[in-house]
Amino acid sequence: MIAVVDYGMGNLRSVERALSFVGAQAVLTAEPETVRRAEKVVVPGVGAFQDAMSNLTSTGLVEIIRDGIAAGKPFLGICLGLQMLFDESEEDGLHKGLGIVPGRVVRFDGRTPDGQKLKVPHIGWNQLLPRGACPLLSGMPEGAFFYFDHSYYVRPDDRSVIAGETDYGIRFTSVIWRQNVYGTQFHPEKSQAIGLTILKNFAALR
Repeated sequence: MIAVVDYGMGNLRSVERALSFVGAQAVLTAEPETVRRAEKVVVPGVGAFQDAMSNLTSTGLVEIIRDGIAAGKPFLGICLGLQMLFDESEEDGLHKGLGIVPGRVVRFDGRTPDGQKLKVPHIGWNQLLPRGACPLLSGMPEGAFFYFDHSYYVRPDDRSVIAGETDYGIRFTSVIWRQNVYGTQFHPEKSQAIGLTILKNFAALR
């Protein structure tokens, strides 16, 4: 069973439905014991970093998520769920994350390196540039596009965790992978058939 963690932020039910569509047994839950018993965990979400971390803490899910990852349980963070894996975020101040992946969440500064104006947030379809052979990206066609909606992006301290990048004024990390931990900045549940392949690959992990 895959637990889709319900921590009061947006876009959760669509992830559960997408996982069910690809044949996974998925349940949207805020119950700590259900998350603890799950074989895999997905943390999706759209919203503010500080509010999301506060909600995870108040429901007692922070330690359960950390313990599950430490035990080798497959974990997928989507958009805000990816960002919360990191040490801290600069969104509306400086706020602590889960501390699973060393690094920081930073904002697009609204300018390209050559000074051109960059629209923020980054919304719409953009290309994934894979790095290495990540199981989550198995079967991806070259030049695949995914749907993004974000103003902040992750900046890992260790570049070896970067499994995919995307160009938007700068080249930023759009997929991470370290052992049993996966994360996408894009929304696979909003990325049509190619996004469903991502979720199917996650569901098939052992």
